[in-house]
Order: sequence, then structure tokens, then C-alpha cells
Amino acid sequence: MFTGIVQATCKVVSIEAKPGFKVLELDIESYLTQGLKIGASVAVNGVCLTVTKHENDSVFFDVMEETLALTNLNFLKVRDKVNIERSLTFGSEIGGHVLSGHIQTQAKIVKISNTDEHHNIELEVPSQWMKYIMYKGFIAINGCSLTIGKIKENKFLIHLIPETLRLTNLESYSVGDTFNIEIDSQTQTIVNTVERYLKQS
Repeated sequence: MFTGIVQATCKVVSIEAKPGFKVLELDIESYLTQGLKIGASVAVNGVCLTVTKHENDSVFFDVMEETLALTNLNFLKVRDKVNIERSLTFGSEIGGHVLSGHIQTQAKIVKISNTDEHHNIELEVPSQWMKYIMYKGFIAINGCSLTIGKIKENKFLIHLIPETLRLTNLESYSVGDTFNIEIDSQTQTIVNTVERYLKQS
């Protein structure tokens, strides 16, 4: 489990294509790899991946075809920066909201408004996911726990503060790029339960 509070952005060192998956090598600073074991879970752009090898500051992950098809990890290039969060430990402060690292869809950037006063990004998602996206609700974007702004049809706004921009890779994306999206699990459960109840009635 994760909190959606990104701990660092880390550089992609290498990407090796193999039959059915890619091997992703990331340069993760030593303060984030203390106690990191083979088999541990790490959120990479919000995607829960399993550590397969750890050598010095290089950490390796196998990214399967299904994950590549569903997420923006498939578009990574060497030297790109990814958002990193180690898994939640018992007793840790939850500053965002509880995440599983299981990505449901991607959102396309349709507009970026960046001024001295704000940095807003307008995103578009497949229409079937909009029932879970509510004004002032939670959403995870590339592993960042964020609050949803204005909603219109199948688009919504996010408002980013300077600290979020400093700590994450969100500012490096352009119009037409895609973010990984994880819907808040509680919102999804409530909406699905209400829909089932209404159908049964």
C-alpha cells in the first residue's frame, strides 16, 4: 500500500526489452534504498512494481505486458524521471490517501495553464471513469495524491502547488502526454454499491 506522497523523482538508467516484459533500471538514491529487499513493492509513477535486483543505487523491476499496455511506463525513455514512493509501513503518517498502486486508466493532458499564480492541468479520461471523479474528491496521478478541481463532461482540472511541482515529475509532461490514474478505492466502492442497489430496486 502507498499514500500518494511522492518521495523523490528518480532517473531511468536503462530499459531492456524481453519477450513479454521490459526490465526497468532506476537510479534511486541510497537514502530511499535502505532496507530495500528483493520482492519489495515500490510505486513507480504510481504503478506498484516488485524489486527484482538491487545493486548499489540501481534498482531493477520487471514490467509485464499488461502493465505496459495500461500505463505510461511503456513510453519511458532512458534519462526520463519517474515518481518514486516506497511502500507504506505500519505507524507511518498518511499524508495523502491510501493507494494500492493498481492503475485503472490513463488521462490525457488537454491543456496546461502555467502562470506566476498557478499551475493548472486539464485532463481527459475515458467516459466510463468519470462517475468516480468528483469535485474535491481524491485521485492519484502518476502516484501523486491530488484533489480534483472543476469537472466538465469527461475532463477535470488539477491545481498544483509549487511544492508538488518541485517533488514530482508532473511539470515535465506536455499537452498530449498521459498520466497514470488510480481512482480512490472508497469512492469506487460507494459508487458501485449505489449502482447495484438502484438496479436491484
